Amino acid sequence: QVQLVESGGGLVQAGGSLRLSCAASGRTSSFYSMGWFRQAPGKEREFAAAISWNGGSTKYEDSVKGRFTISRDNAKNTVDLQMDNLKPEDTAVYYCAMAYGRYGVVQISSEYDYWGQGTQVTVST
Repeated sequence: QVQLVESGGGLVQAGGSLRLSCAASGRTSSFYSMGWFRQAPGKEREFAAAISWNGGSTKYEDSVKGRFTISRDNAKNTVDLQMDNLKPEDTAVYYCAMAYGRYGVVQISSEYDYWGQGTQVTVST
């Protein structure tokens, strides 16, 4: 089993920045891809960003390109999401996810095996 714990959410004004972090523990001996998804009130969960096992490939949802940066530290089993120039429409619960045994970038939520509990990000006007 794998446990994922997110941190770093909070309230920020539009134009501000937040950095989310996700720590993985448990069965992390194999390679795995990581991703961040988000779910706004009344909406379905959507893909935000993903990163390959070695960090060499990343993918972003169009609305966050140029503002969000995903990174990982395999020595610490962590993945971060740096969010800059935040907008009110970025308000959502953000979830990190692990696709165990996968090497490349994974964008489809159903292909992820483990999920964190989520962290709230609220962007005010």
